[in-house]
Amino acid sequence: MRQGWRWFGPEAPVTLDDVRQTGATNIVSSLHQVPIGRAWTEKEVRERQSLIETTPADRSSLVWSVVESIPIPDAVKRRGGEAKAEIEAWIASLEAVAACGIPIVCYNFMPVVDWTRTELDFVTPTGATAMRFDHERFAAFDLFILERPDAARDYSDADRERARIVFEAMSEDEIAEITRIITSALPGSTTEPLTIPAFREKLVAYSGIDAAKLRRHLIEFLEAVTPAAEARGVKLTLHPDDPPRSLFGLPRIASTADDYAALFDAVPSKANGMCYCTGSLGVRADNDLPAIARRFASRIYFAHLRATTREGDGRTFHESAHLEGDVNMVAVLRELVAEDRRRGAQDTIVFRSDHGHRMLDDLDKTVTPGYPAIGRMRGLAELRGILHALGAPPN
Repeated sequence: MRQGWRWFGPEAPVTLDDVRQTGATNIVSSLHQVPIGRAWTEKEVRERQSLIETTPADRSSLVWSVVESIPIPDAVKRRGGEAKAEIEAWIASLEAVAACGIPIVCYNFMPVVDWTRTELDFVTPTGATAMRFDHERFAAFDLFILERPDAARDYSDADRERARIVFEAMSEDEIAEITRIITSALPGSTTEPLTIPAFREKLVAYSGIDAAKLRRHLIEFLEAVTPAAEARGVKLTLHPDDPPRSLFGLPRIASTADDYAALFDAVPSKANGMCYCTGSLGVRADNDLPAIARRFASRIYFAHLRATTREGDGRTFHESAHLEGDVNMVAVLRELVAEDRRRGAQDTIVFRSDHGHRMLDDLDKTVTPGYPAIGRMRGLAELRGILHALGAPPN
């Protein structure tokens, strides 16, 4: 298995030399500066690739192995195959990536919001901080800050009362902070957070789109782009919903094993693969992570390895240290190693330690939320230890 590291580009606080010091060898990156929906050019991709892969004297080499992500425009999620111009632009980006020999593309199909948290620096018992999703604070935002029409239908009487109490205790600064966190765009993106009116408009645009229709739109997208990926030797990997349940009344269609099975049945091409994220899938107690890895082993080309801890009734959770929480990482890696051994050396799984704790010197630095250097390095070291114990040291 190949050790990956998500790198947000030359302006990121974590440098390529920092990455080298972690022991990671495979870079996971994207062209975050390109507006969503505009086709990437081969020149732009090669410039980023050159930055990553041109090795200074006396430094270890790095390779750009995974594009995470080529964002899918909102129009595709709302209109499916009818969004022809947006799909053609996405294929052009894929072709630029393929021309540079980058073999894996990760993407997600979450409408309006990407991964969602209510806190970015929840203090853990060690003094390190982690990202957290607090169901009561989220409900307070949805019901009393966003004031989404019909939101009350999604919450019980008890939920609404607790959310009201939480909201009434919030200061103006706390309201502004949770609004900024929830309405922010993709991690690493230069896009500004949405205003509340703009956020409401985004939600209204999905009126009438249920899970069945959103799934059909994803299948139509895959039917259009998978032949291009297959012809160019690129594997597409769909990231799970995070958290893996409906938010703001929006459908989610990549939350369970059955969700993925439906997509693989509809588009059976081997280019149609999975980004196996233990943190996202692990938030649901009914997701058996080792069984999912075993069932879809041949479709897993890229893995995000992290752990979460469910709190209370399971709707609130926080990011755990990589070998703690509700994820049996040893059992998961045993399945991934078994699959990796079945493959040739040119087709090994790329994994990265995901969402590390903010700890030690990083507590005093500016970091990309979820992506501090030290916490991810700790996670990578722990994962590497498991792989050695399983007799499969990473490449």
